[in-house]
Amino acid sequence: MKGRVIAIDQRPDGQGSMAALIEDGIVEDLIIDPAAPGIHPGQIWRGQPDRPMKGMGGLMVRLDAGNGFLKEGKGVAPGEPLLVQVSTHAEPGKAPPVTRRLLFKSRYAIATPMAPGLNISRSIRDPEERDVLEAAVAPLMQPGEGMIIRTAARGVVLEDVAEDAAAMLELSRAVMADLTGPPELLVDTPDAGMLAWRDWPEPDILDDAPGAFERHNVWDTIDGLRSPRVPLGQGAYMFIEPVRALVAVDVNTGKDMSPAGSLTTNIAALRALPRQLRLRGLGGQIVLDLAPMTKRDRPQLESTLKSAFRGDVETSLAGWTPLGHMELLRKRERLPLAEVLPA
Repeated sequence: MKGRVIAIDQRPDGQGSMAALIEDGIVEDLIIDPAAPGIHPGQIWRGQPDRPMKGMGGLMVRLDAGNGFLKEGKGVAPGEPLLVQVSTHAEPGKAPPVTRRLLFKSRYAIATPMAPGLNISRSIRDPEERDVLEAAVAPLMQPGEGMIIRTAARGVVLEDVAEDAAAMLELSRAVMADLTGPPELLVDTPDAGMLAWRDWPEPDILDDAPGAFERHNVWDTIDGLRSPRVPLGQGAYMFIEPVRALVAVDVNTGKDMSPAGSLTTNIAALRALPRQLRLRGLGGQIVLDLAPMTKRDRPQLESTLKSAFRGDVETSLAGWTPLGHMELLRKRERLPLAEVLPA
């Protein structure tokens, strides 16, 4: 099916919802609610900081559901209530990172109480539209408050943008004033349907009736993601295998082992990698064992990598190992698919 579809369905166990973004019949993104409550990115907590951890440059913050790790702990008084937001998922056995720089995010606006001022997405380039948006939102803000107008606000009815901004400012003020009491969850992560509305482009079709995943072949895609093998065409393939400390990616050319075949396969692997990591919910350290190549091919592969990950979650090239492996760092935005939706 041509066009953009968002399919929303219930988890098979009934413990939450699921959303899939489908572009021209291809599943490009998945959001699946965790089956159990816990500490998840985007949540805002009132926590209680412990003493700084010597040698680590940070401290643990006690939350109602466990601990978070605050890296920027300078000036934090142990025992005093502290507002923090969960940044990313943590590696198994570790406390998730938290930050004091809170963001209250909706589809068109983000309230930034720790970063004063009004900013408008650079993707909104029309000077007249920028002026109109500023005139609509600035009067809603109090001195010292911060606000970001998101790209999704481009071309939207002005009243909708202002309403969204006002709601985020109101929520921000309420939370920032809620500093009294024991550790408590103040703002939870939205469910899959709400996250899809907030972060994905406007669809041509929204299918939220029961059985949506079956109708749009999303389950077939999920079944394919359970295998580590990813075909790359012309007999080439790669294996994506998460282990405790990292995600290992092994790229193979198949029958064509020529230098040109290796380069073609490596480019195909890097172009396919963002979607595969996104759908599998994988992040952290990514190590790629690419098909055999010479060092002169590295600049072209680095350029391909940057282009492929443009618009994806925060991902950076950490460098090349002495053995010629490419190392990436990708934000742990979601839980692994194998963990959040076991077979």
